[in-house]
Amino acid sequence: MQNTDMQHGDMLDSEHSRELFAYYGLAVYYGQALEQQLVNLILLMKMSQGKVVSEEDLEDLYERKMSSSLGQLIHEVRHHFTFSEEETRQLNELWKQRNSIVHHYFKERIHDTFSPEGRSRMIKELEDFKDRAQELEISLQQYTGAWIAELGLDAESAAALQTLERMHAESMHARALEEDESL
Repeated sequence: MQNTDMQHGDMLDSEHSRELFAYYGLAVYYGQALEQQLVNLILLMKMSQGKVVSEEDLEDLYERKMSSSLGQLIHEVRHHFTFSEEETRQLNELWKQRNSIVHHYFKERIHDTFSPEGRSRMIKELEDFKDRAQELEISLQQYTGAWIAELGLDAESAAALQTLERMHAESMHARALEEDESL
């Protein structure tokens, strides 16, 4: 029994396993980047409707929306923003796959982690998700930029959005460091 545990321990420490965990992290990261762009679109919608007047209002709305689930964000954005059929299909697919990755991925694929072939399949799947999420996130960035220009938002409003994104990134980085230190 001890030999089996040692083999499993060696497997988890292998370079191939580290690569798997790295792709898992990238998949989660790009899922969050997609969420960020949906939040940006919601903020722009609210700003264009005059519902966000001050920087404090913007910060409050930002914090509320960042605590929303991906599904909630998608539903809210779709009420005010029209995506192409392909983008809608991609959003729905990525939403379902992101939830599976975040909530069930290793539980459902535990046996795959014990073989090089299984890990390779998992890496391919995670890499595919990462690529599709990144591609859609870039499309949403383009919508955000075009909408900022179309709305004629002043430099101060655009800077406020960038500041919120930076604050969020710093907050996420600080949380990750705290989690690493607690391990």
